[in-house]
Amino acid sequence: MVEIMVADEPSTISESGQLVAGNSLGPRSTPMLAQYFAIKKTHPESLLFFRMGDFYEMFFDDAVVAAGVLNIALTKRGRHEGAEVPMCGVPVHSHQSYLHRLIKNGHRVAICEQIEDPSEARKRGGKALVKRAVDRVVTPGTLIEDSLLDARSNNHLAAIARVGGEFALAWIDISTGVFGSAVPPQGDLSATLSQVSPGELLAPESLADDPLFATSLIDWKPLLTCLPATCFDSLAGERRLKRAFGVTSLDAFGEFGRAEWAACGALLDYLALTQKGRMPRLLPPRQQTATAVMAIDAATRRNLEITAALDGGREMSLLGIIDRTLTGAGARLLASRLSAPLTDPVEISGRLDMVQWFLSASKVRERIRHALRVCKLSL
Repeated sequence: MVEIMVADEPSTISESGQLVAGNSLGPRSTPMLAQYFAIKKTHPESLLFFRMGDFYEMFFDDAVVAAGVLNIALTKRGRHEGAEVPMCGVPVHSHQSYLHRLIKNGHRVAICEQIEDPSEARKRGGKALVKRAVDRVVTPGTLIEDSLLDARSNNHLAAIARVGGEFALAWIDISTGVFGSAVPPQGDLSATLSQVSPGELLAPESLADDPLFATSLIDWKPLLTCLPATCFDSLAGERRLKRAFGVTSLDAFGEFGRAEWAACGALLDYLALTQKGRMPRLLPPRQQTATAVMAIDAATRRNLEITAALDGGREMSLLGIIDRTLTGAGARLLASRLSAPLTDPVEISGRLDMVQWFLSASKVRERIRHALRVCKLSL
């Protein structure tokens, strides 16, 4: 987290670099805008929610974009380089609904908070500005707010890596800690991506520029976030995983390939960047072997309407019709199992035996369902 603090407006910065009084005209900026520019420079691809008292304010192009998406008033605040500064804002106490709409429209949002009490700023004398810093960057795959998530569905952040000609996909749901990876059979990412159904997909810039690769990801392009290739280094990914789980060896996690380490490492790197060092609690990565589940390509999955009907809704899908779960965790587990049908007859029989047992033990089943209802009500 980088702290930004400058003196308060209406002073400006002279050509010699000194603060001088007066309005901001020409290339000069008021200290408040100087603080804004310094923070915005570190998050150029995000809309900046700049905390000012009880509001998150947005300025310049951010304000124009946000006002259009949110259908809120676009106003002005002062002048910069001879022109009025566009501005809009949303109340802090109800910002989540606005945040949700921006994320749904494909935007990233950097939340810039006041990191000191205004009374502390006043102690420095003059018109000192309150210190501010970006507390978190919100993206489609890093949502954690209950009000912005569907408790009955996973919100996966996924990453694709390629090392030595081998592709791998890794995914995390930071709200639940689920962490998985897979090497798609024959390098066909389509089926695995359709199974995971990520809310955001990370890929190295070099891979995204590959025409053949870009064609295979055409359906996922709106969810794609491109990162420097250095974020997908397999050795660095291995080190990140060891550090994240406090281990000296990854052997206990399974026989993961270099591409999987690269994808897993990219996810951890991205979380550290967006969560500003406050890493969520994650379960150890669990490997899904290529033959463990049935590979279903995107077109077939769509036509089978397993978890979503052809109109995109859940209600008339297979999942919507058979789902009688009582908790969000149960609903997510059911959706996960429907999305990834087992291929091992022994494991399939084990699941069927459990279903048969609960079907026969009606009294036990009802007691457990009652307990789950109580758990749900107490949350």
